Amino acid sequence: MREMSGDWSLRPGGMTPRERMKALLSGRPIDRTPFYPFARSFCAIQAGMSLETFFSDPASSLEAQLWTKIMLDHDEVLKFGGGCYGAWEFGGTVKPPTSDLQQSMSVERHPVQSEEDVERLELPDIAVAGSIPRTMEFCKLQHAAGLVCSVSVGTPFLIAGNICGIDRLSRWLLKKPVLAHRVLRLATDFGVAVAKHWLDTFGPDNVDIRESAPTDSNQVISPKHFRDFSFPYLMELHERVLGLGARYIYSHICGEQNLNLPLWRELPFGDPGIASFGHEVDVTKAVEMLGDKCIIVGNVEPRIIQTESPRTVYERSRECLEKGKQGPRGFILAAGCELPPKAPAANVFAMKKAIDDFGWYE
Repeated sequence: MREMSGDWSLRPGGMTPRERMKALLSGRPIDRTPFYPFARSFCAIQAGMSLETFFSDPASSLEAQLWTKIMLDHDEVLKFGGGCYGAWEFGGTVKPPTSDLQQSMSVERHPVQSEEDVERLELPDIAVAGSIPRTMEFCKLQHAAGLVCSVSVGTPFLIAGNICGIDRLSRWLLKKPVLAHRVLRLATDFGVAVAKHWLDTFGPDNVDIRESAPTDSNQVISPKHFRDFSFPYLMELHERVLGLGARYIYSHICGEQNLNLPLWRELPFGDPGIASFGHEVDVTKAVEMLGDKCIIVGNVEPRIIQTESPRTVYERSRECLEKGKQGPRGFILAAGCELPPKAPAANVFAMKKAIDDFGWYE
């Protein structure tokens, strides 16, 4: 830290989290860089809650997240659920974590087990499908508390992988592309239907539309397959969701995506959108590629937050801030992906302390 003596207390902010984010999305000045810790299962551990309860009980999940939000004074929109989105919704089965070393839900059985299953696959009733009712319950509690509601709509490739298994989907890209496109078509329509359900229920000003792209990364598929199988459906999803009235799309461009960035740049995100990145993409590169159309979010490596010292996390956060504050549409400091459940709280706080020392706009 700048000085290891004296008053270490945090400087009080002049804006509430909602005021800060509303101003940032409107292109107006803000007091300091917002803080998105990317906290999900971490919140359960901090609140002494089992992960099974956290992922199955919307009221308990919101309670744990709210206490963690107060503790860290962060700006992130709270979100229910996590992992294997699309599997349960299309008729498969999922299971909650049974250990606090697990991070999220996992798939027990994918709804598509064979080529024949693809032909039988249909778009589910959004109102009652899988985790959707619980997520809606969570968001209604959020809305009643005066908070913005968050819902995931994709990516289509992520949802398709959860429908049939990413290994099977990857094989079909090579050997059965017609089947892959059929699943991706349904995944895209599903995402649009979810977005419409939320926008109709809460209104565009109260909805945070999100997508996460871990399986779109080049750790899973090649840039060519991203171009041919992921990008066309991403483009359609973004255009249709924004056409429904969504103010923006928040895209978590997870993992190794450097070679995919020229195509990500072609997508509409809103004006501005929000784009977060895994640690594999340098913040300077993210600003260069998407900073003129998106608020950039990133991207302290979760491994460092889990295993290194608070001082190391603080220094990495400072580096991210110095690069990200060059973004013309704004910057949000965050972990590069979801916080590990047992990340030391002092390490997460070190990110907030870095904002306090280097993230003010004066």
